[in-house]
Amino acid sequence: MVFGLVSCGRTVEGAARVALDARQTRQMSVGMKAYARELAARLPIVAPDLQFVQFTQGENFGWEEQVALPRRIRRSGARLAHFFSLYAPLFAPRPYVVTIHDLIHLHFPQYFKRKVSLYYRTAVRSLCARAERVITDDERTIGDLRRFLHVDPARVRVVPLGVDERFLQAAQPLRAARPYLLYAGNHREHKDLKTLIAAWAWLPQSYEVDLYITGPDDFGGALQANSTATRRAIALGEVPAEQLPAYYAGAAALVHPALLEGFGLPLLEAMAAGCPVIATRESLPSALAEAALTFPARDDVAAGALIRRVLDDAALRAGLIEEGRRRARMLTWDRCAERTAEIYREVLRERAAR
Repeated sequence: MVFGLVSCGRTVEGAARVALDARQTRQMSVGMKAYARELAARLPIVAPDLQFVQFTQGENFGWEEQVALPRRIRRSGARLAHFFSLYAPLFAPRPYVVTIHDLIHLHFPQYFKRKVSLYYRTAVRSLCARAERVITDDERTIGDLRRFLHVDPARVRVVPLGVDERFLQAAQPLRAARPYLLYAGNHREHKDLKTLIAAWAWLPQSYEVDLYITGPDDFGGALQANSTATRRAIALGEVPAEQLPAYYAGAAALVHPALLEGFGLPLLEAMAAGCPVIATRESLPSALAEAALTFPARDDVAAGALIRRVLDDAALRAGLIEEGRRRARMLTWDRCAERTAEIYREVLRERAAR
């Protein structure tokens, strides 16, 4: 389907039409795809006063994205467009809203190809400059948008992401040979998994707790070198989405050592599933503040100390689980869609008043 008109059957007659860039492309991360998928599905339901047309075709950077997509949006009669990611036409039809989840690539350009930083500083900067609103996941990114892309904070709106309902449902915890710590996510350099491995490896030998890391074993033998007869570091490979709740529910803690996150869906998913979270201060979004223990990025000693606290203190663990679940119940994809629709209405009112 090139595009489709989507409604929930209760659309108000004469409702303003909003174009949604609902593509799922190779360049998009797992989190970006989840965001696009969930908003495309929920916006027609939570905002019946608006009419939505979805565009699903076109890989990034090619003719389909740069020429065909803008043309189709114009022909659709949409009064507003929303690009769900930074991969958008250079000359997107105005007015539009764009979502920029984070600017990690500009914080740590040394970990990415040079052309990535160039794309942000040219194409993404231009995209944000012409946007009516820039949506981001967390308040911390407002300063980054201003610093790196010169976006006026007055045009930025913060909309936290949501959690999939499957993580909120009671899951049977994974049955494992020993207690285990969990990391869920990719292995890019800015995730700093070396700090996680070091923090776990330096626990006293009396702590017989394994370390599970989703994804392939691309650590050059570090997992085996730090394993012993009484505890092991294990690369799980690709864990199917339907099995993740069990891994979260069975873990002694999720440990997230990233140097920076825009939002960090695994943190929210773990909290929803009843797993205590230990994370760097730089990776914990404002919406989850006070629901996790935090340590400074790259500080394996501090991370190890927090791991010991969670393993030793049942009351602390219970408190983290309770507060994490409370926060997670508030952060649904429906709420994310509702707040996004409010931004559409805000822009449409402003345009009508001009």
